[in-house]
Amino acid sequence: MLSGCDKIESLFHKQSQPAPVAVPAQSDGRVAMLLPDFTQLVERDGPAVVNIQANRTEAVPQQSEMPFPVPEDDPLFDFFKRFIPNQPNQQEQTPEESVSYGSGFIISDDGYIMTNAHVVSGGSQIKVMLTDKRELKARLVGLDKRTDVALLKVDASSLPVVKVGSPAQLKVGEWVAAIGAPFGFDNTVTAGIVSAKGRSLPDENYVPFIQTDVAINPGNSGGPLFNLRGEVVGINSQIYSRSGGFMGISFAIPIDLAMNVAEQIKAKGKVSRGQLGINIQEVSQELAQSFGLPRPSGALVVRVDPQGPAGKAGLQTGDIILKLDDRSIESSKDLPMMVGSLQPGAKVKLSVWRKGEEKTIQATLGELAPEVSPQAKQQDEAAPQNFQFGKLGLTVTELTARQRTELGLNGGLLVQKAQGAAARSGLQHGDVIMGLNQNEITSVKSFEKALSSAHGKIALLVRRQDSTLFVPLRLD
Repeated sequence: MLSGCDKIESLFHKQSQPAPVAVPAQSDGRVAMLLPDFTQLVERDGPAVVNIQANRTEAVPQQSEMPFPVPEDDPLFDFFKRFIPNQPNQQEQTPEESVSYGSGFIISDDGYIMTNAHVVSGGSQIKVMLTDKRELKARLVGLDKRTDVALLKVDASSLPVVKVGSPAQLKVGEWVAAIGAPFGFDNTVTAGIVSAKGRSLPDENYVPFIQTDVAINPGNSGGPLFNLRGEVVGINSQIYSRSGGFMGISFAIPIDLAMNVAEQIKAKGKVSRGQLGINIQEVSQELAQSFGLPRPSGALVVRVDPQGPAGKAGLQTGDIILKLDDRSIESSKDLPMMVGSLQPGAKVKLSVWRKGEEKTIQATLGELAPEVSPQAKQQDEAAPQNFQFGKLGLTVTELTARQRTELGLNGGLLVQKAQGAAARSGLQHGDVIMGLNQNEITSVKSFEKALSSAHGKIALLVRRQDSTLFVPLRLD
């Protein structure tokens, strides 16, 4: 095993600058058209791309040989079992071998290989196939599921190595190429252009993806995305598809982010990220108007961990974070990427919009936990007295003591019925109203008081199952 004192420089073996890829000009006599030529790129950098095979052992329920499944608690189960005896219990599980296929690329001549975490996660045996037909057993150094990056090591030397480029210099519309093994067809080259940069995906909070129209299919995962200079600018990771195959949209992890992950994995076997201890949501035009913000931007804070870095620094629910240090936050999705790129213990300056004024808050980042413990789920109880707010279209009850304990709240209003304005705004039965604008709501009395001072501009802080969000209430 590698220790923390090993030098990271060996992981990123420096190479001589490759010769530019030729781009021949074709002309009809009047207009010159430039088309890319990927032949030199493939010849020079193709040998550094590898195929990866990871074997897994998974528990699979045994299948009954009955013509149709019969539950064990069904009165007819014993009847059918007598006529079709010796059936395995459907709850029993047997180990079954499965294989995951993907791609990767060599980042140091002594055998460090980068790929996707989902390609090798859970693999009991990992095998790497080189273009010269060698098959090498690989060791998983470590992986990071949040960025979908994994680092492998094979026992070899003098291996061909890719050249690492700069995603920051990548331009939308620029030609790029991928090399990998889609559907097991090794050393397959596909090409296209960069469609967008800094793309955020659902449930992917720490990666500003590079979107391309390069054909990517199962088996390409973990392979490199090259620019025309033969530099790796990304790791092909995901596709958008309704059929399971390529539909013109694919996503790559920026290589600088992946290299930072690899450095940490090699040095200490894990990845450390900063965290503020808050939940946030996007600021819509209606929410911006509700909070008196000149335009919709920033990250709206919907929950603050009182024991977390933000809570200790004085950040409050309803604050809108506009900047982190000197970097503007245009979208709420920018903030997790910015904070996650910093190390625990880093001191940051937050520019915050609070009740019509901009304030500055200093905070010291904590460390993001490997897993987030699930919040207690709301359970329905016998409702106490109903309170109706006809103009809003709301029927609510105050939370019971048990509900407050389960939700970890000091109080709140449980929505029993949403009609009219409330229904049009998206409020639902079972929502818990925790705040109005930037005022905490613990009871009907506090709700009425906040409502009287809202002057028609209402943003309700709502707990919905495991999520917390602001809902602008439109009265027109």
